[in-house]
Amino acid sequence: MKRTAIIIAMLGISAWSFGQDKPAPQNAPAGQAAGQTAAPAGKRPPQAKTQPEFDAYKAAAALTDAAAQEKAADDFATKFPDSELRPLLYKAVMHSYQQANDADKMLAMAKKILTFDADDPEALLGVAQVLAERTRDTDLDKDQRLAEARKDAQRALVTVDTDIPTPTAGQPQDKIDAYKGFLRSDAYAILGTLDFNAKAWADAEGNLRKSIDAFPQQPDPIAIFRLSVALDMQNKYPEALKYANQAVDSTKAGTNAGDAARKEKDRLIQLIGGIPDTPAKN
Repeated sequence: MKRTAIIIAMLGISAWSFGQDKPAPQNAPAGQAAGQTAAPAGKRPPQAKTQPEFDAYKAAAALTDAAAQEKAADDFATKFPDSELRPLLYKAVMHSYQQANDADKMLAMAKKILTFDADDPEALLGVAQVLAERTRDTDLDKDQRLAEARKDAQRALVTVDTDIPTPTAGQPQDKIDAYKGFLRSDAYAILGTLDFNAKAWADAEGNLRKSIDAFPQQPDPIAIFRLSVALDMQNKYPEALKYANQAVDSTKAGTNAGDAARKEKDRLIQLIGGIPDTPAKN
């Protein structure tokens, strides 16, 4: 479960329009303040219909424990069954379970969000990520799970441009663009993972390069590592070593990703004819 904090830091878990202390005025056009022209693309931000709804949302959104967040989101959805704010609360829960590495709960929350908005890109990627990373060859429904992961990741690449609210409530365009870049990076990383696991090395290379290019300010270390291996498997050793070095630089020794990156680097150095690094002695 990777780079979750980036989403949270960028947009406060997508709480687009709720820096305010009261619900948005109902007499203004959706997503548009008086005297402003409509934004050219994207959905309007979700809005509370009443002050009690907004107050209940704020109370639920203030929680940090995943189980408490989930209960509060369920209670809110029961009390306000037509609220536009329900997906925001379940996104917070989804990210909390993601940070806790609870894939089953993360998947359940992502699917819950999709019952409210079938095109939500974060939820689509939440489902796709779990299915891509947690599907095993022994799963009886392996093919269906992987097909759903690919479909959802590809769909997210479309809806990242149609389902993200337009700039509003102090969110500058550059922050929204960065957020979209992060989501695109995740989508391509998932597609690359599916190709990587299928040993479709050329396809994996293409999608993993796109993942890195989509969010160059902080590329996914796992995508970098897998790109190195995909290049290695195509006998592109010098370029594979370049990305192996990047993977080593962006991971810590003693972690699964860090140890795998270091082994790949040593393998490539040996293939090219160099001398592998040796751990420093204490």
